[in-house]
Amino acid sequence: MRSFISTLLISIVLLSPPISAAQDAQHKLGPAKGPKPEPNGVLLEEGGTTEVADSEALVPPPTVFNGIEVPPMKELNGTDFEKGIKDGYWFVKLYSPYCGHCISIAPTWQTLYEFYYTSKTAAETSKSSTSKSQTSLNSFHRYYDFHFASLDCVAFGDTCSSQTVTSFPTFFLYKDAKFVKKFEGRKDMAGFSGFIEEVLESIRPGSRPKDGVTLPVVGARSVEGGDTAEVSSGSKSPKVGSTAEVNSTATEEIASSKSKVKGDSVQQVKPTASPNPAGTSVPLSQEDFQKRVTTTQDDWFIKFYVPWCPHCQDLAPAWLQMSKELQGKLNVGEVNCDHEVRLCKDVRIKGYPTIYYFRGGERVEYDSLTGLGDLVSFAKKALDIGSGVKYVDAAAFKELEEKEEVIFLYFYDHATTSEDFEALERLTLSLIGHAKLVKTDSALLAERFKISTWPRLLVSRDGRPSYYNALSPRDMRDFRQVLTWMQSVWLPIVPELTASNSKEIMHRKFVVMGVLSRQRAEEFVSAKREIKNAALEWMEKQTHAFQLERQELRDAKQNRLEEAEDKGDQRALRAAKSIQIDISEEDRKQVGFAWVDGIFWERWIRSTYGISVNDGERIIINDEDNHRYWDVTESGSPLMPSRTSILETLPKIISNPPKISAKSSSGALQQAFYSARGSFTNHPFLTFPLLIAAFVGFAFWGKGRIRKTKGGVAGGFFTLDGKEGLLNGGTAAYGKAD
Repeated sequence: MRSFISTLLISIVLLSPPISAAQDAQHKLGPAKGPKPEPNGVLLEEGGTTEVADSEALVPPPTVFNGIEVPPMKELNGTDFEKGIKDGYWFVKLYSPYCGHCISIAPTWQTLYEFYYTSKTAAETSKSSTSKSQTSLNSFHRYYDFHFASLDCVAFGDTCSSQTVTSFPTFFLYKDAKFVKKFEGRKDMAGFSGFIEEVLESIRPGSRPKDGVTLPVVGARSVEGGDTAEVSSGSKSPKVGSTAEVNSTATEEIASSKSKVKGDSVQQVKPTASPNPAGTSVPLSQEDFQKRVTTTQDDWFIKFYVPWCPHCQDLAPAWLQMSKELQGKLNVGEVNCDHEVRLCKDVRIKGYPTIYYFRGGERVEYDSLTGLGDLVSFAKKALDIGSGVKYVDAAAFKELEEKEEVIFLYFYDHATTSEDFEALERLTLSLIGHAKLVKTDSALLAERFKISTWPRLLVSRDGRPSYYNALSPRDMRDFRQVLTWMQSVWLPIVPELTASNSKEIMHRKFVVMGVLSRQRAEEFVSAKREIKNAALEWMEKQTHAFQLERQELRDAKQNRLEEAEDKGDQRALRAAKSIQIDISEEDRKQVGFAWVDGIFWERWIRSTYGISVNDGERIIINDEDNHRYWDVTESGSPLMPSRTSILETLPKIISNPPKISAKSSSGALQQAFYSARGSFTNHPFLTFPLLIAAFVGFAFWGKGRIRKTKGGVAGGFFTLDGKEGLLNGGTAAYGKAD
């Protein structure tokens, strides 16, 4: 048996070709003769022969559309970007392979390219040409000199930065390497086609169909919707209607149901209509609302009202004027809740008017002032955010800091997933009117903010960063958790107090509030600067004090551990190890800073605090929870917008009890009620026994009063000023009172 195995092994060795010979044969294979194109069509010549870049192995195979073989779309090389688009018109997609929107739009972009590459021109149609050769002078790309291409902004970030790309994907039109314009319409087949048709018509006037073109569904292999084949590279294109295996995963669903493809893959598309073309507020029924708002991704600004509501009547002129100003930009609608009761109930309308901004299945309520300027400003911010989370580099972020007080900055790298980007995009709608959200992969910004893990989210308020602490990647995708954190930090360090944010600013805080006037420009700027400097210094001191307190607790725990170990006391050791250092700044009442327009809110300020901005800028330290405030220093002089004055007075006010007497911001009866409620809330275990004792004492006192009354009047009825009542049962049973 052993000899048989040995013989078999020897035979295998003898019959096998020598490895070294195979390697020698492989090394003798020289470069292929003749030029070979790279993925982007650029020939690399070196030493008289053409070498193919390694990336050529990744070139996708040709596809087939309308029975015509379509070569891969040109992938531009960022190092010679202008050279690649130097001739003719180029419609270029600038993208990131990790961007969720880029990934989702890729099939649309590919189908658009295939459709136009194989489409017939006016010259071909007039000659009834049946040739499928794309080298003909009458072929689409030669007739119009119009081309499609893509550029990977992760691989060529510097090139994209030089082209001022701020978000992904971005679509630019170039002519002879010169920028023409940016595509800003809806990123779907109809939107892209409308843009392209305008350009083609300008290149060759009168050459495009007046009624628009017939577009395929994304992923279809034919504009007619038939089952056409996709052939392998190098083979001839089959005739339209021939059968072959389709190897594109994007068309599996279409190929699986022929009838469905025939019915749905073709749509007659005319140039896309802009939103709100008439500049009016559209009345919406429940059917209209379902069809035009909830089942689309269109943006809508909608008010829910009833005709008899005075506030709704006051809003009507501004709402109508706003719809005119947003013509061609944003859809504006209105729902009469007297007629559409079921719809308003489904939307959970509780008061009138209620205004919502809708995008698809998501919405955000507008709860600010209803003046024309306020409505238009909110709508424009919503449209800006609706374009997606924009990309910024270090220079763009620096410019943004000069315009915005609060900026959320999302750091990502090449490993950031599409799920991360999708979770990020969900946040945009909730941030309308509050703060700016941008993203970056800039190394300079990562170094500035000391970012070492990706993805990471921070907020920059006046250049002061605060970080969202995510323990796992799942925490970065937790929409509610991230949004809750954002809501806690999206106010500026010194925000303006308005009707919409007053509750958010005042709740559970001591608020240092500057009463200022814009009419005195120099004093206004100076006072705001002093309040902001005081706020920054106070925050710095509080952070340092918090860190010091936490370190003291850690030191105390360490001392317990060391003492228990020295004594060998296992019980004490376990008790020391079980001590949890769990302190939070949220557990204590915070101090906030704000300013209020003393002219606009003059009546409220005078009635609540008894001061007027006409007498000069003032500082109020307000405690809304207990309806009290302070407006003087310890010496009794008025609090002024001065950093020194604020920082010296504030510690004396927040101490328990305050070292400076407070004033009431409500009436005497209200103040008594709020004081009792505050005492019960802050000291429940002390207040509850006192309330029981007071109740028992009052009961005994009342019982004694009743006994005295019974002893003085025979009939047992109470007396009024020594005279018996009407039913007294005394000696004068039917007598009258004097």
